[in-house]
Amino acid sequence: MQVKTRAIVLSSLKFQEKSLIVKCFTLSHGLKSYFVRDAFSSRKANQKIAYFQPLTILEIEAVHKNKGTLENFKEIKIGTAFHSIHSDIYKSTMAMFISEMLHHSIHEEEENEALFTFLETAFHWLDNHDEIANFHLILLLETTKYLGFYPDTSDVDMAFFEMNEGIFTPFHAISSLTEHETNLFKKLLDLKFDNSQKVFHVIERQILLRILIEYYSIHLHGFRKPKSLDVLKEVFS
Repeated sequence: MQVKTRAIVLSSLKFQEKSLIVKCFTLSHGLKSYFVRDAFSSRKANQKIAYFQPLTILEIEAVHKNKGTLENFKEIKIGTAFHSIHSDIYKSTMAMFISEMLHHSIHEEEENEALFTFLETAFHWLDNHDEIANFHLILLLETTKYLGFYPDTSDVDMAFFEMNEGIFTPFHAISSLTEHETNLFKKLLDLKFDNSQKVFHVIERQILLRILIEYYSIHLHGFRKPKSLDVLKEVFS
C-alpha cells in the first residue's frame, strides 16, 4: 500500500553501523516505524540524519505493508522547516523530552487527525516564541484530551485532585494530590500557550512535571519515565 502523508518524528535508533529505525506519528495511519537503510553511509548522510531529529515534521511517501513489521520510505522531505527548535538549547532539550513522552504514550496504528493537528500547531508555536518555560506542561496536559484521560473538571472547585479517576473531590485519598499540588494543577488547567509566562516558579514546574508523569503512568499501560527527564530539569533549573 503506497501512502503519502505528513509525519512527526518521535524517535530514531541506530541499527547496526549504517541504518536507522525511525518511529513516526503519521497523519494517515497513526504510529509507524520505518527502516532507513544506509542512513550513515551516503554522501547525503548529514541531510538524511537531519530529517530524523525529534519532532521534525516530514512529508513522506512510503510503502505500508501493515503487517506489524518495519515499513519503508520511498521519498522524504521536510514538511515544516523549523527555525529554532533544533538550534536553541532550551527548545531542543524540550523537543527531546516531548518526543520521548509521545513515543511512550501513542500506541495506536490508526488515524488520529485531531491529535496530529494539535501537535503540529503546538510545535509551530514553540518554534516562533521565546517564553517557553511552561510549554511542555501545557502540551502534556492538553494531549491527554486526545489520549482519553483529560481531567474531569465538573467539580474543579473541590479541594483535591484524585489521580486514578481523574476527578476533583472534597476528600483526600491515598491517590490524591495534596491541596497545594491541586491548586498548582488547577492553575495549569487554565493556561494556554499564549498566557503562560511567569505563572510558575522553577520548583512549581518541577512539581507539576512530576504530577503529569505520574498521571500518564497511571492511565497508560506500559508507560515509562523518559530518560531525558534529568536533562530537562538540568537545563530549566
